[in-house]
Amino acid sequence: MTRKTIFLDRNENNYGPAPACYDILRKADLSRLSWYDRSFNRGIKGLLSDRLARDFGVAEDRVLLGYGAEHILKQAIQCYLGKGKKLMVPAYSWWYYKKIASEVDGLSVEFPMTVGKDRFLYDLPAMREVYERERPSVVFISSPNNPTGNSLTAADLEAILGDFRESVVVLDEAYVYGTTTGYVKDLIESNPNLLVVRTMSKYYALAGVRIGFALMGKGLTHLAKFSNRYLGYNRLSEELAIAALDSPEYYREIAGKMNEDKERYYEALGRLPGFRVFRSDANFILAEIPPAQKVELKAYLEARDLFIKFMDEALLNSHVRITIGTQEENRRVIDAITSYYD
Repeated sequence: MTRKTIFLDRNENNYGPAPACYDILRKADLSRLSWYDRSFNRGIKGLLSDRLARDFGVAEDRVLLGYGAEHILKQAIQCYLGKGKKLMVPAYSWWYYKKIASEVDGLSVEFPMTVGKDRFLYDLPAMREVYERERPSVVFISSPNNPTGNSLTAADLEAILGDFRESVVVLDEAYVYGTTTGYVKDLIESNPNLLVVRTMSKYYALAGVRIGFALMGKGLTHLAKFSNRYLGYNRLSEELAIAALDSPEYYREIAGKMNEDKERYYEALGRLPGFRVFRSDANFILAEIPPAQKVELKAYLEARDLFIKFMDEALLNSHVRITIGTQEENRRVIDAITSYYD
């Protein structure tokens, strides 16, 4: 029997979307593909923006839709960063942040993180120090952060955002685990220059459909105009997203399985010589491995059709990031890594 190739290197949700999403595809009215959305006749911009506005308790004009979270992040940079202006990002962060800054001739400055015993931590005093010194036009904060997996509490967010009011702040919550909405309204109401970005790609397993959304503070009027879609959004994508939002039980069950398997990774890999496993609030874990074994371990896993992310960055060059897959997939990866050391 052919062995299944397992990809746990890009933080996708291998459980797949809720069954209701497949129902949308099976029952889709294909005649509607020829027509723009006419939600404006009902006094709304679109079905998905209206739904998200109601879920988060905000006005619909504060909801921004995009082609995945990456699209919205790029739009924010194109609006508020320019030649010689500074973007402040975490030292351990997604390479894409710096890339989109460079596309508009912007500069990237980093704020450090603290490496704790078993978790990365945001260093709020250090963030404030870098902010005061660099005076960036835009600040990116990711929570949970990719690739380290650590988050900021709502209280810490409120505290740090109060010091960054002179800049546009983008809170990248692509890896938020669940459907948490409660604190977002309060944050954007008290911080007019805040943009909270989320996606349907990770938790909701709709990465291939490319659906992102954001909630905007009242001060981001330029971004609202820049991003407005007068002919509507992708109608099929909207229906898929709403079907996912209507299936909380399905996703809670998956989240429970992922949390169980994260504990299995912590326990199994934490016993291996030279390994240091960091706790994560996202759908992946990060582990530091013996540098001398990096190339050989990668080849060993790929020979078994197992693909995880071997980090090759300035601060993370002896680390692996492992997406939490299905329980069968996680078992195969854990067994393979532990067998390498037997």
